[in-house]
Amino acid sequence: MSDVPVPVLMYHAVAAEPNDATRALSVTPEAFAEQMAVVADRGLTPVRTAELAAAWRSGRPLPERPVLVTFDDGYEGVHRHALPVLARYGFPATVFVSTGWLRGPYDTGGALGPMLDWDQVRDLAAAGVEIGGHSHTHPQLDQLGGARLRFELIHCREIVTDQVGTAPASFAYPYGYSDRRVRAAVRETGYAQALAVGNEPARRRQGPYALRRVTVRRSTGIDTFVRLVEGRAIGRTFARDRALTKGYAVVRRARQAGRRVLDTRG
Repeated sequence: MSDVPVPVLMYHAVAAEPNDATRALSVTPEAFAEQMAVVADRGLTPVRTAELAAAWRSGRPLPERPVLVTFDDGYEGVHRHALPVLARYGFPATVFVSTGWLRGPYDTGGALGPMLDWDQVRDLAAAGVEIGGHSHTHPQLDQLGGARLRFELIHCREIVTDQVGTAPASFAYPYGYSDRRVRAAVRETGYAQALAVGNEPARRRQGPYALRRVTVRRSTGIDTFVRLVEGRAIGRTFARDRALTKGYAVVRRARQAGRRVLDTRG
């Protein structure tokens, strides 16, 4: 089976006037509408995360020119601004929610911007948007001990199941961070696939728990967006991101080693 690259677009907030905390990773409503028009005009076929992973797992063919539209965290603008555009084109999408950041009975505080409430999440689900898990409080999962890690994964899954009526099949790692232990825990707690970042197209050979995505930012111009969905010059576009990621990975591995030493002493 050919390992066809699939662009998986990672959005966060969709807002005209975002706050400082979310500005860099937000897009304006107008930009999002223009980007979805590009997807439609170029004959790309959006699919949900669960559909992509299931096709690759089973060997079933994907539709012509597949692309994924995903949103992390659960910002209110996904319902207000993105959903009408998705509905206009009949596009499916996946929203990965941090359950402790959403407005309602499980809100733990800490959200960076205006968030969805559970009625809006159910509206999205009813409109055909896949609701995935993104942990409960959005920590760096690879820095957590085993008990806290499992809590973040299981509590998120239980809340989404209770509020939406369907258990989430897909997961996205907060900040994109994972390691072998985190990926195993995600699988063991019932998620069938998970998305990282990586800023490269997703491929079947990456495995269902380490599928890559490309970041769409406020600074992503329409020409750059066209290159992303067509898979052109992605390495050059994200060269700085990749260099920073490699450097920070060294720091995080050192922190993990220090934490494990403390765990054995404790």
